[in-house]
Amino acid sequence: MISKTKKQKIIKEVAIHDKDTGSPEVQISILTKRIEELASHLKKNAKDNHSRRGLLSMVSQRQAQMNYLQKKDAKRYSALIKKLGMKKKVV
Repeated sequence: MISKTKKQKIIKEVAIHDKDTGSPEVQISILTKRIEELASHLKKNAKDNHSRRGLLSMVSQRQAQMNYLQKKDAKRYSALIKKLGMKKKVV
């Protein structure tokens, strides 16, 4: 679970404008942070299948958002990938 302050910090880093909370960049960044935290939880608790299912769901949501952003604006997509330190998918 991401605390409110961490979430606000993430939003400030990638927001397009002041009141931006729903852009693909913000959504992808928040999902990425949640995925990282849940992955570290699963390393400690390998048999937690309920959390594993939630993790897979978040990964697919993030992938869908990334595909949308890549189709909509490739420059914003590549800038976000650099900010988050992720690898570009090869098509």
